[in-house]
Amino acid sequence: QVQLVESGGGLVQAGGSLRLSCATSRRTFSSHAMGWFRQVPGKEREFVASISWSGGSVYYAESVKGRFTISRDDAKNTVNLQMNSLKSEDTAVYYCAASTIVAGAVARSSYDYWGQGTQVTVSS
Repeated sequence: QVQLVESGGGLVQAGGSLRLSCATSRRTFSSHAMGWFRQVPGKEREFVASISWSGGSVYYAESVKGRFTISRDDAKNTVNLQMNSLKSEDTAVYYCAASTIVAGAVARSSYDYWGQGTQVTVSS
């Protein structure tokens, strides 16, 4: 059974930073591209960022480009999302996901496994 465990969410003021992490098994980490999505109540879950299996390709939603950075830590089997210059509209539950499309993907349907989510709240 594939498990993805997110951590690092919390409350931060606008303009601040947070770092999310997602841990999984070595087997999953070494064979999947990883992504982050977010969702607010009443809205569809939306793509935030993805990173390929090798770490060589990254994609970002336009709304976070230049502020968020996705990275892989091979030693810890984790994928991280560094979020800077946070805005109130970044408030959401953030989900980590794994995809067998090793180049990375932006479509929610391309992801096979999901974490339980972590709340990020940005106060203005």
